[in-house]
Amino acid sequence: MGMQQIIESINTANLKSDIPRMDIGDTVNVHARIVEGEKERIQIFQGVLICRRGRGITEMITVRRVVDNEGVERSWPINSPMVAKYEVVRRADARRSKLYFLRDRVGKSRRLRDRRRGLKHVQGLHTTG
Repeated sequence: MGMQQIIESINTANLKSDIPRMDIGDTVNVHARIVEGEKERIQIFQGVLICRRGRGITEMITVRRVVDNEGVERSWPINSPMVAKYEVVRRADARRSKLYFLRDRVGKSRRLRDRRRGLKHVQGLHTTG
């Protein structure tokens, strides 16, 4: 067994198993653990999944939302222990693998088309809400 296979076997043991299917363009809730002193609380960050990169233990996602007409983007490792859970709120139809063009959009052009509209092959996918 080579060194790469040993590293891969260690990494697969640390992968989370409760991650829902998240595609680019989906609106997701990220339940992030916030530690303040000795207290710990969960803060929900809801936004559009604009980027997914890496694989395995190093896979990262970038979520974007707009607060007071300012874009806020946060990146998390998918398998981070600081993320309690992920929820998919709404599925959208994206034709790109990275949605960086949403940074330049303002108003209604910022919205993505809902995937349930006219696409029959996606109806079996689960969403919350």
